[in-house]
Amino acid sequence: MARYTGPVCRICRREGQKLFLKGERCHTDKCAISRRSYAPGQHGQGRKKVSEYGLQLRAKQKTRKYYGVLEKQFRHYYEMAERKEGKTGEALLSILETRLDNVVYRLGWASSRAEARQLVVHGHFAVNGRRVDIPSYLTKPGEVISIREKSRSSEKIKSIIDINASHPIPKWLDLDKERLEAKVVAIPTREDIDLDVEETLIVELYSK
Repeated sequence: MARYTGPVCRICRREGQKLFLKGERCHTDKCAISRRSYAPGQHGQGRKKVSEYGLQLRAKQKTRKYYGVLEKQFRHYYEMAERKEGKTGEALLSILETRLDNVVYRLGWASSRAEARQLVVHGHFAVNGRRVDIPSYLTKPGEVISIREKSRSSEKIKSIIDINASHPIPKWLDLDKERLEAKVVAIPTREDIDLDVEETLIVELYSK
């Protein structure tokens, strides 16, 4: 299955809420949800009764789109979560949060996860001093993520950091703005994750 390359605003409208897929635009009046809060398509404004399966599917699809993960990889993360102690749904979200592209976004070093993914692929970041260009790399407590020396003079990187200067940093990350590096201090808990989704529905879907 190929990665979705269509208009991402349709995804937010389909889910009925902002997934912040377009960075700064999502915080302005140009946001598609603000202008057209109904689902896209000819029958988008019609009322539909959603089945139990439909609710479960939408919860999974919303989470996938939020983190920009394809179906096969998402299923792999779910299987990883099943093997962990505690609640499977919460473990799944914790795994998704620790992806390198998501960490870069959470630190304010990118305006969206899609932009973070692109910057990671282009080799702008290092983990424990070593260049990592894999967006799906799962960071661990104790690891240090930094912007590489040769990337710090990039006008694009400087502009992104300036734009996101007031970006809220989750408590499981410790950011040093002067040194442009951050440490993963803990595994994110459900309280640290601002995704409005019932992860138990995802578990119910995959448990069938």
